[in-house]
Amino acid sequence: MSGRFLIASLLIVPLGATAAESDTQRLDECGTVLKEIMTAGDKAVPRDLFNKSYCAVVIPSMKKGGFIVSAKYGRGFASCRNPNGPGWTAPAAMRIEGGGFGLQIGGSAVDIVMLVMSERGMKGILASKFTLGGEASAAAGPVGRDATAQTDATMRADILSWSRSRGIFGGLSLQGGTLRADSDVNKEIYGQKEANRDILTGKVKSPGAATGFLAALAKYGGTRRSK
Repeated sequence: MSGRFLIASLLIVPLGATAAESDTQRLDECGTVLKEIMTAGDKAVPRDLFNKSYCAVVIPSMKKGGFIVSAKYGRGFASCRNPNGPGWTAPAAMRIEGGGFGLQIGGSAVDIVMLVMSERGMKGILASKFTLGGEASAAAGPVGRDATAQTDATMRADILSWSRSRGIFGGLSLQGGTLRADSDVNKEIYGQKEANRDILTGKVKSPGAATGFLAALAKYGGTRRSK
């Protein structure tokens, strides 16, 4: 084995390990973001809407420059109600790209929470790629005490979304944005290729790294969807 080949081989392992560590950190951060947002008092995502949701998507700490330069807005994870029993499914990696994300995109970093409120929205989440406002209607989610006044308008949307930027939290329209499966991250998290459809329908066992995220979903989103 040549010296050059040996050095290249040694470099591969740390780089792969770093990528996997970054993905698991992002998964853990999803749980932290959800907990912080749901304990924000009057500014939290309304609990009654969370209880009625089919799925949840969290995109943590997205940088402004990533969107402006590359049009790739960010990465996060989704989970749905487990059809095989109480609780939530293993998390599936998601990417959100493009679209007009409103004024709060000017912040240094943005956390996004999306709730899937209909079977049509869930069908979109299970697809490899779909456009918000296209295959599934999207709307800015109501916040805290404003929820009652906006119930009629928001409950017609397939997906509701919120954002937090520089400590400011509120509803955010993601019309035109594209959600897609992040296959590379799924491979890192699960150790092999796993399709989002299989993960989000309860066919894949949850990894240990998802404990915090799933605990937050169970605590704030309940274990069963209300009719």
